Amino acid sequence: MLRKAVQFGAGNIGRGFTGQLFSESGFEVVFVDVFADLVALINQRRSYPIRLAQPKPETVTVQNVRAVSGIDIPAVAEEISTADLICTAVGVNVLPRIAPTIAAGIRARADAGNSEPVNIIICENLQDMGAFLHAQVKKTLPERYHGYLNEKVGFVESVVGRMVPVMTDEQKREDPLLIIVEPYKHLPVAKAGIKGDFPSIANIEPKDNFQAYVDRKLYAHNAGHAAAAYFGYLKGYKYIYQGMDDPQIESAVRELMSETGRALIAKHNLDAAEHQAHIDDLLARFANVALGDQVARVGGDPMRKLGPKDRLVGGAKLCIEYDVYPAVLCKAIAAALHFDSPGDPGASNVQQIVSQKGLRGALWEISELAEDSPLTGEIVRQYDRIKLEFHN
Repeated sequence: MLRKAVQFGAGNIGRGFTGQLFSESGFEVVFVDVFADLVALINQRRSYPIRLAQPKPETVTVQNVRAVSGIDIPAVAEEISTADLICTAVGVNVLPRIAPTIAAGIRARADAGNSEPVNIIICENLQDMGAFLHAQVKKTLPERYHGYLNEKVGFVESVVGRMVPVMTDEQKREDPLLIIVEPYKHLPVAKAGIKGDFPSIANIEPKDNFQAYVDRKLYAHNAGHAAAAYFGYLKGYKYIYQGMDDPQIESAVRELMSETGRALIAKHNLDAAEHQAHIDDLLARFANVALGDQVARVGGDPMRKLGPKDRLVGGAKLCIEYDVYPAVLCKAIAAALHFDSPGDPGASNVQQIVSQKGLRGALWEISELAEDSPLTGEIVRQYDRIKLEFHN
């Protein structure tokens, strides 16, 4: 009999990443989603295709899948009551909405006398996501189940690194269940959140020093990717791979990741050679032509990406803390302040704030950088230069 994984969210990450890992590791995957047509199609076919974006594209068929409607809480609770593993990939804003359903499932497990611990892998872009989801579930669970929750349910944080680009209309028409993904498929998870015996799952890697992987994702992967988008936008490129094929942009992104790398190595005592290999791998992945990742997607919502703790400003602060001067990070922040992609509400919001409050005022409002901060001074200095430096 197959082990069972209940996967909340049948989108890019649920279907395009974790569902694949669970299926390939001998689980039946039960997707929970609110889109009725998607649920019906998964149940009709009991499989779906993933296309690996690489020079010679390869299509993988993910087997042993079915789905239940997220609106049918008793049905989802019944699936959770006998699940060997649970996973969420629904988006930060939806997490509180599925918490009552998870709570209903935990009640069903307890009422059925299921004493086996179950772990929830949380694939969301949120700091302290384990504590957050635990609190949301506990809030809707009667007090008599709190002991069971604390003892038997693990809230396991993860770092999702697989890139999933926006699919073209032509690709969507080809097959409504198709997902295009990059070949990379490693998922570090926090060992500290695990309860009981964690099942062996291909490419899911429980880690002790988990914060190092969280920081590495944000300040190496996310920061480098965003910089590639913002520098690429200044030069008029549509795709990330076009920017990475430009020696000026490739060099700047590499140097930026070297800046955050030196700080990350100092903070987490990382192996320098291993971290450099990780940077080299990321640069190669950004340059993946087959992925077709768009500058507008990767650079999208600069209001959030310029946040005080986010990839660029947070990375610059980390560098300052560990005596690394973030020259290229400041250039990338300056480039992000120029990002005015049409149809992007976050971008137009940034432009409006810059127009109304000036650069120093905007950096305070968006990034909480003091007007007399050395970082603010360097970003302001770079703001006009950057358009001259990165132009076609």
